[in-house]
Amino acid sequence: MRVRQLITDLERPVTRKLLPAVRLRQSFDGAAANFDSVATLPREIAERMIERLSLVRLPARTIVDAGCGTGHGARLLRRRYTGAVIVELDLSEQMLRQPAARSALRWPWIGSLRRRLAVCADFQQLPLAHASIDLIWSNLALHWAQDLPTALAEAHRVLRPGGLLMFSVFGPDTLEELRAASQGDTFHVNAHADMHDVGDMLVHCGYADPVMDMENVTLTYAGVHDLLRDLRAHGSISVRGDKRKGLGGRRGYLRVLSRYEQFRREDGRLPARFEVVYGHAWKPEARVSPTGKPVIDIRSV
Repeated sequence: MRVRQLITDLERPVTRKLLPAVRLRQSFDGAAANFDSVATLPREIAERMIERLSLVRLPARTIVDAGCGTGHGARLLRRRYTGAVIVELDLSEQMLRQPAARSALRWPWIGSLRRRLAVCADFQQLPLAHASIDLIWSNLALHWAQDLPTALAEAHRVLRPGGLLMFSVFGPDTLEELRAASQGDTFHVNAHADMHDVGDMLVHCGYADPVMDMENVTLTYAGVHDLLRDLRAHGSISVRGDKRKGLGGRRGYLRVLSRYEQFRREDGRLPARFEVVYGHAWKPEARVSPTGKPVIDIRSV
């Protein structure tokens, strides 16, 4: 497929100017320069996703890395699918620019180099042709969608029949220690959808054979300051700090430090738990009768 057939609607902005999306973009733009130095968890989960993908037989020619960040996942995919067209898609233009400014991006923020494509866009409004993609891969990104069912439906739209959606997202127990230590008075940790709810969303959007599972990954830190520094630096967790100035805000921050100490381990390290939810599902092939006419399932009607 030609690039111009794959990428559509280039004459209009590819992201709606919704306030939360603008703030999210600004947050990741600000984190882009230091992202690679602190993105231990996203890199590790990407490697685990590639291992899972090795069990799937899928001759992918067109692939989207949705929420690609600085491109680590796309590099893994490029090694596995030699010759495939890989679209690196992210809400943050600065994230897309980070891989050594590998190609000059231009409005509407599309760049190409040796079959590479970088596209700045929102998951909920993909500037991609209908039924044009064999594989959509998304590592620790879809939980940022303002409306996850809409994002999943958009992925379903651009997948070819027989195409695969594979993703990882954070689950509701992510950063449970920080949530418990904060008790809502200094830091607000975003809530994430339960694994079973995400599976239900996939079925509702028309995916077939969804598979969901999860694991807990624990990182350890010398102190809470180090944890918060990493969270702010890589931007992949939404933690809203108390905006209050003066003594009240500082007192709240010190309370969090004190409460977090209850979780300190025997080795002297503080744990930070991340619930990682993995999922994959297929866009089903169109059903046809022996005469070649499409079959409509009346149960879905």
